[in-house]
Amino acid sequence: MPLQGVRPPLQQVMRRLVMALLVLVITTFVVWADGDGYHDNAGGSVGLLDSAYYATVTLSTTGYGDITPVSDSARLTNILVITPLRVLFLIILVGTTLEVLTERTRHQVQVHRWRSRLRNHIVVIGYGTKGRRTAQTLVGQGVPKEKIVVVDPKKQMVDMASSDGFVGVLGDATRSDTLRQAELHRAAKVVISTQRDETAALVTLTARQLNKQAAIVVAVREDENTPLLKQSGADSVITSSSSAGRLLGMSVASPSASTVLEGLMTYGSGLDIAERAVTASEAGRSPRECSDLVVAVLRGGRVLDYTEPEAAELRPTDRLITIQRAVANDHDA
Repeated sequence: MPLQGVRPPLQQVMRRLVMALLVLVITTFVVWADGDGYHDNAGGSVGLLDSAYYATVTLSTTGYGDITPVSDSARLTNILVITPLRVLFLIILVGTTLEVLTERTRHQVQVHRWRSRLRNHIVVIGYGTKGRRTAQTLVGQGVPKEKIVVVDPKKQMVDMASSDGFVGVLGDATRSDTLRQAELHRAAKVVISTQRDETAALVTLTARQLNKQAAIVVAVREDENTPLLKQSGADSVITSSSSAGRLLGMSVASPSASTVLEGLMTYGSGLDIAERAVTASEAGRSPRECSDLVVAVLRGGRVLDYTEPEAAELRPTDRLITIQRAVANDHDA
């Protein structure tokens, strides 16, 4: 349910206003065409301006009575043409008010219901290339689209996120009220992929202030900013320039190895790196005896290489980093 998918009330009013003006113009020309059939108490013939005046007071049901139809044709025209146009004019005015109020109320109810149900979701801040890839990877790993909320200061990006099936929030993510709209204080994870490192630091500070428990992952361009992001509250910092440089270096040394690594990082393509829990049958056994290729063991907040002696025997509370064949929407919660 996109938060920005509702037509703005001003746009609705302007559309109805154009329709009302069109009815007014038609009525004016109908009266002007039969000007001789009308009597003006001020004297003189009924011209175009007089016809516009008569149409205005008639459609608005004001009816001053200074200009009146006197001929049979003018009175018949008022019965068959002017009166239906007056009804149409009133319907447009009343309909505009009702439509705007109804649409706004329905939208507010939808947003309230969405917010009341949303818990432990993922907030993606920034829907550029990195943000889009993040959201796509999460969906590939089995995260429902309704559990992903995108925040971006550009309406174009929010519209794109909404068209991709995510909830979009338009606003500056360095502001607390914007992040509250995304229900960040109830989120389980936050991904920050802004364009500038200094913006990422401000967003991280704000996000951590609102949510002390959520896991915050931040993408930055330069290595020197990593300590600042860590101090700001980030749990994990990914340096895009360094990562790209290492991949370039590997490509020069071993193009095949870089191809394999790129495949591992592209979810759903060939082989995937995945995290999962230890099964009951695997507890007490060696990582080498697992059905998947285990590369690391997560234990008590530590990452253990599968070759380390501590990881020789798996525990029921461990989690495994494995390499497995890609399976669409195969996700271990």
